[in-house]
Amino acid sequence: MRIKELLLLTIGATLAGSCFTINYSFKGADIPPEITTVSVQYFNNRATRIEPTLSQNFTDALKEYIESNTKLRIVNTIGDVDFSGEIKDYQISPAAITSGDVAAKTRFTISVRVKYTNSVNPDENYDTEFSRYREFDSTEDFSSVEAGLTEEIIEEIIEQIFNKTFVNW
Repeated sequence: MRIKELLLLTIGATLAGSCFTINYSFKGADIPPEITTVSVQYFNNRATRIEPTLSQNFTDALKEYIESNTKLRIVNTIGDVDFSGEIKDYQISPAAITSGDVAAKTRFTISVRVKYTNSVNPDENYDTEFSRYREFDSTEDFSSVEAGLTEEIIEEIIEQIFNKTFVNW
């Protein structure tokens, strides 16, 4: 009896599922075919607070993201499209003040200025600052959460850059 019920349930689910179709589309990178190369210049750290590996980590992460999500070839010279810029801000500041003027939360912010140059379609050039932040409990030591938060923020900034450049959001 148990097998018969399972068989009927399976057939019913299959028939019900075939009555419905879900259509969705995702507009990915919108890159003209004449653009085949990309270059990413080294992003110098110009922030007041310097984290020694941030520039290299950011530059490498941007290259890897573009390489993984497009068919563009990374070149060391100037490509059909070029990214350059600098890290403008890397700071921690009080975010949520409680009674007695004590911070309950601390905000960690990274800002990056990006200059995008498109030699194929110069109308798409931009010079924009991208910024993201994370808040953490003020009782936590920044050095214990810094690496993880930095990685999260860099990922989000790179997604912002990619979307502005290639997805046209």
